[in-house]
Amino acid sequence: MNIHLQNFARTELKNGLSKLPEDNQMLFKRMYSPNNLDLDIEDIVDSMPEDRLDWAMTQVYKTLENK
Repeated sequence: MNIHLQNFARTELKNGLSKLPEDNQMLFKRMYSPNNLDLDIEDIVDSMPEDRLDWAMTQVYKTLENK
């Protein structure tokens, strides 16, 4: 994935996560930063490996659709 797509994915993830309640955000933190749950959600998204961005976006979008 090129850097422009990665940046787009990270921005979309942050936007989507900001619309979710805290319990969903905590679930995201447990999945993508299990060793440091105190990190800010945006910092977690920024440090995610590129190969996990697509699945994370799918999870966030599906959760938003079901709310």
